[in-house]
Amino acid sequence: MEVGIGLPNAVLGASGEVFRDWARRAEERGFFALSTIDRLAYPSYDSLTSLTAAAAVTERIRLVTAILLGPAYPPVLLARNSAALAAISGGRLTLGLGVGGRADDFELSQRPFHTRGHDFDAELELLHQAWAGERIDGSPEPVVPPVPGGRVPVMLGGNADKAVERTVRWGEGWIAGGGPPAMAAPMYERIRAAWKDGGRDGEPRFGALAYFALGDEAAARGAENLRHYYGFLGEYAQMVVDGMLTSEQAVKDAVRAFQDVGCTELYLDPAFAGLGQVDRLADALG
Repeated sequence: MEVGIGLPNAVLGASGEVFRDWARRAEERGFFALSTIDRLAYPSYDSLTSLTAAAAVTERIRLVTAILLGPAYPPVLLARNSAALAAISGGRLTLGLGVGGRADDFELSQRPFHTRGHDFDAELELLHQAWAGERIDGSPEPVVPPVPGGRVPVMLGGNADKAVERTVRWGEGWIAGGGPPAMAAPMYERIRAAWKDGGRDGEPRFGALAYFALGDEAAARGAENLRHYYGFLGEYAQMVVDGMLTSEQAVKDAVRAFQDVGCTELYLDPAFAGLGQVDRLADALG
């Protein structure tokens, strides 16, 4: 299993300067990927912009949106922006996408909420057409620059039957949302079976997320940040806080537990934006 580290793009108070230093340090310490989480109705840094800043100061580390609210974005703009990042980074981007579940994100972007599943299916079709250099209705020319390999690798999120179908049709694999390994395991099995039944070659990628904040100050600040970010979920917000990894042993135990259920890439997202968190996490991983 590979372990990536999140950029602090949704951590309150994170400075714009931290992204470049964070990305450089993460690459130096051997993390396989940098990831982001996504929301529109929140004072967070845009995922693709944050990853573009990271791409500009790194050479090898992978870039992953884990995950982006696909149907909350105009499809052509998402195709263009993701293609640009894929090209700028030399093909290092994996676009993690899901339908989203908050109406306010869609209201802000003036995209319909109740048809988001149907719209997402159409968007996935358009994205792959655009990345392949095919003409999109309304434009006499391709709308994106050349993309390495003719497509941006996609991973899907969500737990509905449609998420399984989308993963088999369009994806490299599936990413679990925040939660313990036991919550991800059944979906991994569903995806693996559908992958085989759908005639897909090889094995799907299986991702998962977990929050961390190492050190007493970081843990206290991280708890505040997570309660604020997930406050709309009521009592569940405290469950997210309780699941935050706050010690080296907790990190080691989580890595082992996710690996045991078949996760192939674990993204550890910071709940605190202090740059020292990169080294503390790398040290905990050994």
